[in-house]
This record gives sequence, structure tokens and C-alpha cells, in this order.
Amino acid sequence: MTLVKALKGIHHVSAITANAKNNYNFYTEILGLRLVKKSINQDDTSVYHLFYADERGNPGTDLTFFEIPNAAETRMGTNSITATSLRVSTDKALQYWKKRFTEYKIEHDEISHESGRASLAFKDFENQRLILVSDETNTGVEGGKPWDKSTVPVEYGIIGLGPVILTVSRLELTEQMLTEIMGFRKKGSYKGIVDGMEREFFLYETGEGGTGAEVHVLELSELPRERSGRGSVHHVAFRVEDEEELTKWINRLNQNAIPNSGFVERYYFKSLYFREPNGILYELATDGPGFETDEDFDTLGESLALPPYFENQRKSIEAKLKPLNTKTK
Repeated sequence: MTLVKALKGIHHVSAITANAKNNYNFYTEILGLRLVKKSINQDDTSVYHLFYADERGNPGTDLTFFEIPNAAETRMGTNSITATSLRVSTDKALQYWKKRFTEYKIEHDEISHESGRASLAFKDFENQRLILVSDETNTGVEGGKPWDKSTVPVEYGIIGLGPVILTVSRLELTEQMLTEIMGFRKKGSYKGIVDGMEREFFLYETGEGGTGAEVHVLELSELPRERSGRGSVHHVAFRVEDEEELTKWINRLNQNAIPNSGFVERYYFKSLYFREPNGILYELATDGPGFETDEDFDTLGESLALPPYFENQRKSIEAKLKPLNTKTK
């Protein structure tokens, strides 16, 4: 079997929104993230793909959204990514965010320590399930750097992606993929409350471990499969070093007869897609070349950025998109 390096952690999470303008307002104005790239869904050029991250879109900090204007409401269920975590530096930051969510009338829970770290669950305007998690005790993968022009003070700013939570119907299938194929380590478990009942979450980590390199899995076999829509997660991506390493992962999947996309050019990174046995979509993505490939640092996200292989379609692409003003105020 092809030898590969350990996955470095979470690269990005991609979700679905029905309204790019409201999405932009929430994630930049309320959450204080920077829009580092305003582009298109490369598989459907009629809709936006928005990338929010730290100051320059470092790997492991990107929360991205495909705009699907007619997306129905999500029917929550199993075999899906049921929560995305966002990292903050300290426990104190969560107190700031709890107050901020109250002021902005954002639906949120109380600060919790179920996973062994201080965390604060909340939802966006489309019921996207999100969790702020403190990095105060983190000793693994380092976070990013908040943008100094954010609406949120730098000391409380979001510094990257934390653990994703998967809900699956058959835990053993997901665990086998994570540990035997993808090289994750099973780290332990913890108890959490789900719909008023105590449930056990299983924790897996990769690379240096820590907040930015974990997957938490909950088994709920009694639920129907989630029907995705606005407010649901499309896929989670994990970090690989470069294109050479990505090629090794393609070979590894092929040797294990795991159906996959093969090499996919995304311009800002190179990708590989496949589904784990419960049907959740995974992506492996390279750390580079990054979002400053076609824009300067100071103006990231302000204009519609198209990979070179779409530039000859710019006029027709722009004609299909609703105008979205993302100029820095």
C-alpha cells in the first residue's frame, strides 16, 4: 500500500446558504471573519462560492459557502456533518461572544465543557449549526491570525476551524475509514447532551492533534438520513502538504478500491474527493498555493475572482450572479 504522510488537520468546511448577501453580512459583521475570496462554484458557475477565514485564508481557517438560492430548509438527521467548530484563543473570549450573541439576538446555548474544552454552541440565520471552542489548553495544530480590520477585537477573534462533528448510523464504518485508511488515531470519548438525552461522542485526531485536527463522531442509528439544504454542511476537507502528497493519497484510495474523484484542480488548492461508508463527503486539499495567487493581501475578497480557466467566461458568469458588494468599508 502507498505510504502517505499523516493528514495535517482540517483544511476547510464547505456549507450551503440560500442568500449570499445575508451570509456575507453575518459572517463578516457578526462573526468578524474576513472574506478572503469571492468566487464561483466551479461545478456550477451560476452561483457564488464565498470563503471566510483568518487574515489571509491560511489552511485550517476557511469556512466556505456555496450559494444555492432555491435551497430548501435542511431536514436534520444522520449520516451528515452536524456541527462545525470555530476556534477562539481563550475561555475569556467565550464570555465576550456570549454577550455579543445576546446583543445581536443570535440563538445560542450556555458555555459548556462537555468535550473537555470550553465551548459555546450557536446557529446562524439559516440554522447552520456552529460551535465556538476555546484553544486555551490546545497543544496541537496552531490557529491562524484574526484580521486586524475585523468588527471583533483581535484578542477575541476567530482563529480557525475546530473539530467537526459527524452523526452517523454505523460508527464502525466511519471509524474504519478514519483509522485504517486515513490514519486518524482514536483518542477517546466524552458524554454530551443531544435532544435532551446523554450520548457518547467518539474523538479521533490526526497529525499534531489538538483543536484543529479532530473529528468527533456520534452514532444515531434511529434517525433518518439528513436531507441537506440551506444551513447544512456540504463537505469537510483535510490538509495535505502538496500535490505530490495528494497523488499518493489518490493511489492509496485506488489500492483500497475506494471510489474517488482523482485529481481536481481548484486553482487556490488541489483536491481529491471521496465518500466515507456512511455517505459523508470528504475532500483532501493541498495547503497551497493559496488565495493571494490572484489578489493582493489588502484587497482579498473585494472583487469577483475567477480561476484562469474561467476568465474567458467572465462576462456570462457575471451576468448570472446577483451583485454582491464586498468592498472593505
